[in-house]
Amino acid sequence: MNDVWFSEPVVIDFQPNGQRKVSSCFEAMECLDQRWPRQARDGAWRSASRVCRDALDGLRSPVEARKTLRKAAKVAGLLAKPRFSHGAL
Repeated sequence: MNDVWFSEPVVIDFQPNGQRKVSSCFEAMECLDQRWPRQARDGAWRSASRVCRDALDGLRSPVEARKTLRKAAKVAGLLAKPRFSHGAL
């Protein structure tokens, strides 16, 4: 099974352990299966797990996988806040 890469990483904030840039479906599955807080394993988490597995099997697109992972992280309060560079408005 080949990995499926995202066009842009999803940054997940696993406090207190820090942030993790997730750039592919294999990385997403590792986070969802091993690092995701038990209390945050809800419907959005299940959907992200299913869609990322389906993307690895060629049944879903990397765009769909990234979108559902990002949604699960947001629902769980794990989506890292964007950092703006100096001078950005």
